[in-house]
Amino acid sequence: MRIRAFSAAACALWLTHCSHAPTQLEAQAPSASQPAPAPAASASAPSQASSRPSYPAARKDEVVDDYHGTKVADPYRWLENPDSPESRQWIEAQNQLAFGYLEKIPARAQIKQRMTELWDYEKYGVPWREGNRYFFHRNNGLQAQSVLYTADSLEAEPRVLLDPNTLSADGTVALSGLEITDDGNLMAYGVASAGSDWKELRVRDVRTGKDLPDVVKWVKFSGASWTKDGKGFFYSRYDEPKAGEAMSGANYYQKLYFHKLGTPQAEDVLVYERKDQKEWGFSGFVSDDGRYLLINVSHGTSPKNLVFYKDLKDPKAQVVELLKEWEADYEYVGNDGTLFYFKTDLEAPRGRLVALDLRKPERKNWKEILPQGAETLSNVSFINDQFVVSVMKDARSQVRLYSRDGKAKGELALPGLGTTYGFGGKRQDTETFYAYASYTTPTTIYRYDLKTGQSQVFKAPKVKFDPSQYETTQIFYTSKDGTRVPMFLSHKKGLKLDGTNPTLLYGYGGFNAPMMPGFSVANLVWMEQGGVFAVANLRGGGEYGREWHEAGTKLRKQNVFDDFISAAEWLLANKYTSTQRLAINGRSNGGLLVGAAVTQRPELFGVALPGVGVMDMLRFHKFTIGWAWTSDYGSAENPEEFKALYAYSPLHNLKPGTRYPAMLVHTADHDDRVVPGHSFKFTAAAQAAQAGEAPVLIRIETKAGHGAGKPTGKIIEEYTDLWAFTLHQMGLGGGQAVAADQSR
Repeated sequence: MRIRAFSAAACALWLTHCSHAPTQLEAQAPSASQPAPAPAASASAPSQASSRPSYPAARKDEVVDDYHGTKVADPYRWLENPDSPESRQWIEAQNQLAFGYLEKIPARAQIKQRMTELWDYEKYGVPWREGNRYFFHRNNGLQAQSVLYTADSLEAEPRVLLDPNTLSADGTVALSGLEITDDGNLMAYGVASAGSDWKELRVRDVRTGKDLPDVVKWVKFSGASWTKDGKGFFYSRYDEPKAGEAMSGANYYQKLYFHKLGTPQAEDVLVYERKDQKEWGFSGFVSDDGRYLLINVSHGTSPKNLVFYKDLKDPKAQVVELLKEWEADYEYVGNDGTLFYFKTDLEAPRGRLVALDLRKPERKNWKEILPQGAETLSNVSFINDQFVVSVMKDARSQVRLYSRDGKAKGELALPGLGTTYGFGGKRQDTETFYAYASYTTPTTIYRYDLKTGQSQVFKAPKVKFDPSQYETTQIFYTSKDGTRVPMFLSHKKGLKLDGTNPTLLYGYGGFNAPMMPGFSVANLVWMEQGGVFAVANLRGGGEYGREWHEAGTKLRKQNVFDDFISAAEWLLANKYTSTQRLAINGRSNGGLLVGAAVTQRPELFGVALPGVGVMDMLRFHKFTIGWAWTSDYGSAENPEEFKALYAYSPLHNLKPGTRYPAMLVHTADHDDRVVPGHSFKFTAAAQAAQAGEAPVLIRIETKAGHGAGKPTGKIIEEYTDLWAFTLHQMGLGGGQAVAADQSR
């Protein structure tokens, strides 16, 4: 266990990539009902890809802002309020148009049938142990949310500890984090409704399966950390928002509290706050030996952080500022008494492991355990008195073992070009579990015996497809400025490079988040259609450490879009596809990526699928946690950063009279991270600007948020619509490919 260098608030934009992006693992893929919109008379039947719908009217206001002398119009500002009667009318009309259009695509039903069939397999999360009990998540196939189980041994029959599917009729209430006491007897867990980032913390007795009276509210971007005696836990929260501002008001002044079991929240003890720092976030974690409370201090989405601590053995102890300069990323790995181990990128942009003693914490006394290597250090666990180290080599995993003094003890053999995660546990544990997946390998769970060095398959999924028929390769292409960028290409074997293959290019490029191989049923269905699935590892991500990340931030954000556009040009030049059959997809920061690419090079793509994107780069910081993203984007309040933001902001770079590719924008009405006003305003402007015949539609999910906790049924419906729309716009029905695969 460790404190991550970023708090949950610091990953408040890109977090959804892990929870709901099609390139990621579905070990806990959370089937519930899709809203049944009535077909609208205005929805033109898409008998051919060029049929252009009649768009709902969108009023234009005379709203103009002055940014450092530049006048910027914002005619659709009224759409920032999704609850106004006029906005609701516009939303309902757009959904009638979009769903009416999508339902008429002939291949949609077959794609959904195949998507559902493939999704219906047993999925396991990575197990872990507390006390004498094991805990793990399991989904029997199409359950709306994965279920939490516990067992007294790996051979014992597991029992249900918490089934989120019983918390709501439609599966939209999700489990949002949990923490078990060291003895395995109590569980603090979060519950989030309709995809919101807000959650309540509750406490369950593991032995009886019953909840205790404790309820903690207004928690966001925080977990819980128990004291070793199980008498209470540390957590972070914001003040209760004003009426009507819970879904859009800015989140400032996070505070760290201690909740004593059996007492009302009003009596919780304030452990730490900073009235002089409204943007600082706090995350508390109790060290494995129970002696110290580690306090991670974050500022927005910057990877740089501070680390403070408090001696829990001394009731009068004050918080000590241990690492108090905003100069590097520090992740607590473990400790041996006063000797603390941290993974850091201080003077090592690809990461290293250092040790410091609380009694003499000056930097001159630090000891380097693992120096920076050629690969990017992504994770370090302190288990069985040794370090289990995961590194990224060209955006794929390698796992190595080292002694406490940094001596190499071997490497864990992995099945292929893929991604691992897990390796949780405590210092004295002799076993751990991890997951492995690739673009064509479903997530498989392994048990690793640290005494023998042997791995064994713990749970292997059975998906109704033949992985031997598919392949993944990694290529490197040259971006606009000469930078070498990796890209993964996955597809059926025997692909002909004749320029006719439907190709889906996915990217993210932000917030230090690496895009590594992962299994997805949605992507598998795409490949079954004869499609190529391409993932470009753009600057702005974390694939090659700090320098790679910073090369795609603030005044250098255009590098990310250049990398993505260069990936598209490479696919075209190497005859993987044609412009008409090239689609681009991304969510959140990736939605911004798609919006920027389509406004800068509209002639390059046939289809664009921007999801929950940050489309208004001048006002993103005014809503919920948006201010935290300025560390990556900059702010329009800074004159130089305004120029860069205005130059690529998707909303502000739509040009009337331009022939844009077909677009299916997708968002959700309860997204309180990237508020839906971004997608609403972009869609209204794009529909008004479109000079071509290709449709510009917006699909607005109801009772859903940014992605985390979305029920399985909603996910299946969403990707069915995305793929059906894309194939239709490419002039491909998709039905024959589905039928052929089902007949094997």
